[in-house]
Amino acid sequence: MLLQVVASTTRQNRFSELVVAWVMACLEGHSGFDLEVVDLRDHPLPFFDAPAAPARTGREYDDEAVACFGAVIDKADGYLICTGEYNHGYPAVLKNAMDSTFVEWRRKPVSFVAWGNVGGARAVEQLRQVAVEFEMAPLRHAVHVLPDVLIAIRQSEHPDDPAHFAALEPRLALAADDLAWWMAALAAARAADD
Repeated sequence: MLLQVVASTTRQNRFSELVVAWVMACLEGHSGFDLEVVDLRDHPLPFFDAPAAPARTGREYDDEAVACFGAVIDKADGYLICTGEYNHGYPAVLKNAMDSTFVEWRRKPVSFVAWGNVGGARAVEQLRQVAVEFEMAPLRHAVHVLPDVLIAIRQSEHPDDPAHFAALEPRLALAADDLAWWMAALAAARAADD
């Protein structure tokens, strides 16, 4: 099983690098899956302008960058999307990446690690709705990094110290175990359809 940890923010001085490093360190060696980071910075996609919606075209992409991104995410059995909350929503670069693809996400579980004024809760709720349209299985358990943790990290002399996230580790472990169960169940169901 492969769990992809998606770094969904691309702006300068992004907080997601700290979050993704913490997630990878905590989940390394989990018995339910292997890990891979998918950083949207590594996949600069054109603004979605395909002549037909990817839900109808399958894996047929006119743009090489989109085809490459689709091939990368197609390998996964599940996703843990790490996202900031911008103006009560999730980043446009993530929406564009998802809208540019479709079938690669189908019938796979997804959970979230989010941060912002309310721990990124509004971004996560929007992403859960989008995930349903993608025929994904958005999971109940997520990790919400609240402002007290964000502020402490930003003011710290050592912002990359994973101890800043220590209180969130049980929640991440719960989300990871839930993802592992759903990844195995849905992989078996996908295989039965082949």
